[in-house]
Amino acid sequence: MSGVLERRRSGVLLHPAALPGEHGVLGQSAREFVDWLAAAGFGVWQVLPLGPVGTDGSPYWVRSDDAGNTALIDRREAPDPGQSRDAFAQFCAEQRGWLEDYVLFAALSRAHDTAPWWTWPAALRDRDPATLDDARQRLEPELHALRVAQWQFSQQWSALREYAQQRGVRLYGDLPIYLAPDSVATWTQRAQFQLRADGSPALLAGVPPDYFAADGQLWGNPLYDWEQARRDGFAFWRARVASQLRRFDLLRLDHFRGLAGYWAVPAGARTARDGQWLPAPGSELLAALRSVAAGSTSGELPLVAEDLGVITADVVALRHAFDLPGMRVLQFGFDGAADNPHLAHNFTQHSVVYTGTHDNDTTLGWYRSLDPSTARRVDDYLGAAADSMPLALVRAALASVAVLAMMPAQDVLSLGSEARYNVPGTVGDNWRWRMAPGALTAELAAQYRHMNAIFGRLA
Repeated sequence: MSGVLERRRSGVLLHPAALPGEHGVLGQSAREFVDWLAAAGFGVWQVLPLGPVGTDGSPYWVRSDDAGNTALIDRREAPDPGQSRDAFAQFCAEQRGWLEDYVLFAALSRAHDTAPWWTWPAALRDRDPATLDDARQRLEPELHALRVAQWQFSQQWSALREYAQQRGVRLYGDLPIYLAPDSVATWTQRAQFQLRADGSPALLAGVPPDYFAADGQLWGNPLYDWEQARRDGFAFWRARVASQLRRFDLLRLDHFRGLAGYWAVPAGARTARDGQWLPAPGSELLAALRSVAAGSTSGELPLVAEDLGVITADVVALRHAFDLPGMRVLQFGFDGAADNPHLAHNFTQHSVVYTGTHDNDTTLGWYRSLDPSTARRVDDYLGAAADSMPLALVRAALASVAVLAMMPAQDVLSLGSEARYNVPGTVGDNWRWRMAPGALTAELAAQYRHMNAIFGRLA
């Protein structure tokens, strides 16, 4: 197991963007949250992907794995490159492998009113060396500003991680399986993706129709060319994971089932119904990723498999072959079947339990929306009264055998549906919830510290 999972712990899921802070959040606001976690006995802070976001604010529409979302920078504490020339120069030199591609991509994207790169003039689209050199000279002031912003993000995140470690709080990140179509990776490493001649996606990611979505879900991300990945020893993926493990102590691998087989939908399809299952080389990939973890304390992959949804035997076998913990979500447990894997009595120790995820309603909102029969089933299972939610579900997570128990900050604060962070398959009103200043009180910390102590999870 990785260091985070070597003993019972608990944690809170809260994306930094939801922290209060008029001037950015990676300074004082984030440190105060770490202080509260430590006071409450929580040992893990889970965040969503930290990369640059689009206009909808979704942290899962990833334009760069390596770059940070500079809107999170605490502007009051941002270091000045003029006063730290050596540190800034060192950052630019050490990170040149991704940084120069990213800043040029970001500057060109702005220059073209954020139009996707495959619609740019052909010489830029196809990365003609002379044309790129001309663009670098022309855009150098903007490129410099973008480098500075990435350095400031890196400095603040590194300082925050050190601050958290000193207080016994580990950082738990999230790696989306797919990237946005209009991303620096698709522009600079076309061979890694199944793209058309102009660079637009040829096949799109999604999931097939099921009980929850009659037409399936059409995500729109380009799919990987796994044969090319095999040929180059999965270098692209090894770099992706290594980049994240420089930021985090533990990493959730989103849509883990896509490493065993993935749903491929032809570009232009109106729904995901027209897709087909294609095989993915998950075993070969995870074996290659072991080299990334070879230098860690445990020498094992510090990954959590997001194995939610319809999971087939090959996906389970893949997870077990690499000894990766899976996810269990208590909100999914109450369909009336005693063998439901999301019920606490069916958990194994090598798992991570959640009351809900960033895609669920808050536990209070979920409970209030249940039909009377299901609500009684929840009450009977938890041995709790209706007015005890969401605390009853939180206690069930903490009491379970799962080595790590996680709960969204909204459940810690007993908030209703008004605080829901995301509704999958919708756009417009997601990712907007913000924690109220002062919401995390000393009294609340004392309450959770007592529960973490009772259930053997005290950090």
